[in-house]
Amino acid sequence: MSKVNALFRKRIGILEKEVISFEKLDEVLEKTAFMIPFENLCIVENRIKGLTTENVMEKVLVQREGGLCYELNTILYLFLKENGFDVTMVRGVVYNQMKKDWSETGRTHVANLIQDNGKFYLVDTGFGGNLPLKPVPLTGEVVTSNNGEFRIERNESEHGDFILYMKLKHKGPEWKIGYAFDSKDFVKKIEDLNEIQTVIAEHPESAFNKKPLVTKLTEDGSVTLTAGSFTQWADGQEKKEEMDEGKFKEFKKTYFGLE
Repeated sequence: MSKVNALFRKRIGILEKEVISFEKLDEVLEKTAFMIPFENLCIVENRIKGLTTENVMEKVLVQREGGLCYELNTILYLFLKENGFDVTMVRGVVYNQMKKDWSETGRTHVANLIQDNGKFYLVDTGFGGNLPLKPVPLTGEVVTSNNGEFRIERNESEHGDFILYMKLKHKGPEWKIGYAFDSKDFVKKIEDLNEIQTVIAEHPESAFNKKPLVTKLTEDGSVTLTAGSFTQWADGQEKKEEMDEGKFKEFKKTYFGLE
């Protein structure tokens, strides 16, 4: 068993000898979402390292930090590949719900596509609180998880050839655009993601280079920590608490396991 495979299983709580079948992916995605936070601390603290297999493994699996989409989905990609899946990483453009427009940072979202029994599925563990928690087929069927409903529609545009739609649990009844992605725009090697990391770290319109953000899903909702607040969603109820620097460090460790 490779080091990535063993460490990933240990990080999310899956036995070393357990066979990871397609049917097992729901559990893998849930455990990953609950155990590994989506966070930008390396960006805002200027601790950026080049993206390689070794560096991402060290950050997420050895140091037990979280990461952004290009780190979290890289770890998932390596794990799926090691366990025999036909998997590729693809690029996408996130839809900005506030501005009702596509992100000006361009194709900086990274997700995974897998092929199983002749069908393609989107598998994503790097979309913050919007995770499907299940493989989503590219054929339009709706999948339902603890986080809501998700579907993918073909839509040829400058942003790609498919769009992920989501209807998040307890967050309103309407379908919203998550992101567009290009099923043919493969990430050929992990080092190619450094271009995306640079844009996220330096672009003036990047959502992740200004203030700290740490979030992860929980069994009954989600928790989100910023420099100014801690927000806890549980069974559709929201609780918010103000933060200062001392409380931020405390909550970061208590709720997310981050030193």
